[in-house]
Amino acid sequence: MLSQLDRINIAKRIAKELPNGASINLGVGIPTLIPDYLDDKKVDLHSENGLLGMGPTPDEENINMDLISASKKPITMAEGAALFDSSDSFVMIRGGHIDIAVMGALQIDQYGEIANWAIPGKDILGVGGAMDLVAGAKKIIIASSHTAKDGKPKFVSKLTFPSSGNGRADMLVTEHAVFKFTENGPYLVEQLSDLSIDELKEITGADFTYKNTAIK
Repeated sequence: MLSQLDRINIAKRIAKELPNGASINLGVGIPTLIPDYLDDKKVDLHSENGLLGMGPTPDEENINMDLISASKKPITMAEGAALFDSSDSFVMIRGGHIDIAVMGALQIDQYGEIANWAIPGKDILGVGGAMDLVAGAKKIIIASSHTAKDGKPKFVSKLTFPSSGNGRADMLVTEHAVFKFTENGPYLVEQLSDLSIDELKEITGADFTYKNTAIK
């Protein structure tokens, strides 16, 4: 299980990838930490429960539980923010108005295909906005632990969980590494922990390249 420091480090790393002026949907979990680590960036943070213009976490004296993120955590509203019905939020998503979606995953394969809504044989919350975001967002970044609770890799050669749709992730950020998905397959951009390449290979279920050299 990820420590809070690991979760924060993933959020900080993804925050570096977000360009000024972008409309960005933040999914449940790690993505909702991102507003606290944007520094001076000017972006429009979108939440599927009906908000455009999400601000950082409030201090305890200013918590208003009528203002919450997709993870039901207290948030603030940035200057010029707008509140609207959740159905309108999905109109924005389906209409192609979201530049970047940051979401979690149960699995992601070597082509960037995502599974994040169902585990065969287990009951979980359901699809949520995943399928809409996979189809509607212009770019997808996955924020995830490198392995599941049972120690199995989440980054796999082929999905064994139901796919979330035809859209593909552009980037995967875990506590150990940053991968980008290219026409030539996944590429290790950056290591974020002290694991060696061999140790990283052992906990990764897909082949990837590193410094233009295939690692298998």
